Amino acid sequence: MSLKEMLQLLVNQAQHNGFDFQRWFQAHIHAEWPGRDQALSYLSVESRHYALLFSHDFVRHYWHTGARISFAVPSITYSRVNSRGEVIEVTRKPFTRRSIKPDAWKYHLRQMAAAEDPVLYLCRFLPTAHQAYQRKISARGNETDLTGT
Repeated sequence: MSLKEMLQLLVNQAQHNGFDFQRWFQAHIHAEWPGRDQALSYLSVESRHYALLFSHDFVRHYWHTGARISFAVPSITYSRVNSRGEVIEVTRKPFTRRSIKPDAWKYHLRQMAAAEDPVLYLCRFLPTAHQAYQRKISARGNETDLTGT
């Protein structure tokens, strides 16, 4: 999945919660509206998408204030020391987490800033159908194309 396609999914989610992409684009990127497809193409090159992803207006709408969201927490394996001093491997199963905190967007903005890839961090919170599609792609062994090509 290309960066442009991922941005389209993210913008769709924010627009569903009231984000005005055209107004934001004209206020922050370019005064003339080139159309949705061209705007997404423009944002998907030369790291311009970070202006959108870290925009408070976008993030507030992406994580709609007070809205109940569900997202999948992936499985993780880590090492820890047990009560006998032995190092053991712990594997946690994937699970679904739900959140209804009023200012969740502030927390997620900080987490996204610390994440290795902010786009993939945001994609974790897309509706379940999109997550299933992404899992199907990675199960086939295809790498996600974030180059915008």
